[in-house]
Amino acid sequence: MIKSQNSKNAQKCYNIMVTGKVLDVGFRTLIEEIARFHDLRGYAFNDLDGSVKMVCCGDDAVINEFLDEVRFRGVQKGAAIEDIEKEEITQRIFLPQRFLRLYTDELADISRKLDVGIGILKEIKGDTSALPEIKETLSSFVSEQREHNKRLEKILEKLAEK
Repeated sequence: MIKSQNSKNAQKCYNIMVTGKVLDVGFRTLIEEIARFHDLRGYAFNDLDGSVKMVCCGDDAVINEFLDEVRFRGVQKGAAIEDIEKEEITQRIFLPQRFLRLYTDELADISRKLDVGIGILKEIKGDTSALPEIKETLSSFVSEQREHNKRLEKILEKLAEK
């Protein structure tokens, strides 16, 4: 038996691609939150090319509001969005009842995140190369302060005697 499309299926659907620095900033979670607020159906996922792609269905005006909000709040969250491409899908698509973020190639995600972490650790290591010099300077400073304290104690003792 073939069921007729309901009003949600009759709404417009789009393939959407967001490019720029959009990975590792919680972007899919933000997209899911905004889409659910606007009562859109669809899903979003990280692609191996570094973009976030999604299928999104709803009223055209609502989808445009959704994309404006994604751009605005994405930047606030730390994303650097270069472009948002939107292409209408004319075929009927079976979608989940609520907008979802998909977990795609978790190994690639983990590998990319580890690479980012290693880069950060290397920067920290580079930043800490001056620690021996800093430690020596601080030790010298502490020694000087001890000498000053001894002199001050002697001065205070002499003042107390008077």
